[in-house]
Amino acid sequence: ALALLTACDAGAGDSGAPSASSVATASAPVTATTVAAPPSAQGPLTKKWFELQAGDCLADPPPTDPSVVTVSVVDCAIPHSAEVYLRAPVEVNAAIADVADRQCNAGFAQYTGQSVGGGPLVVTYLIDSNQDRTSNDPLPSTVICLLQAAKGGPLTGSARR
Repeated sequence: ALALLTACDAGAGDSGAPSASSVATASAPVTATTVAAPPSAQGPLTKKWFELQAGDCLADPPPTDPSVVTVSVVDCAIPHSAEVYLRAPVEVNAAIADVADRQCNAGFAQYTGQSVGGGPLVVTYLIDSNQDRTSNDPLPSTVICLLQAAKGGPLTGSARR
């Protein structure tokens, strides 16, 4: 089961189907740059969202449609919609909004050197519930934390300190 959540809304229901919640508005680009990524001649790469790693920048906002499995990953030096800053394992029964919020908020300061809230960036996350009930894995889910511009506009550069 896959779930897409935002930090302010627990979008996953009991059905096990992915769900999402987000609000975006157009605005001028937000420069999150503390260290600019080197320019790349490569175009966007297609990647499965559950394979995203810290430092990956998404051309478009994280998917809200449960049927969308792939995302376009671009160089962070060009305008982009979101940046992955943390992957953290979580217990299957703990893969809910408050645990994801704690994991993402703790990782945000470490990645950006800034505190969460009140700044130009907001936290969003995806939860990959890769459950295999035939194994005894206490941490079968992964929260994938992303940052986005607070006003919904594009980011330029990486927020990594």
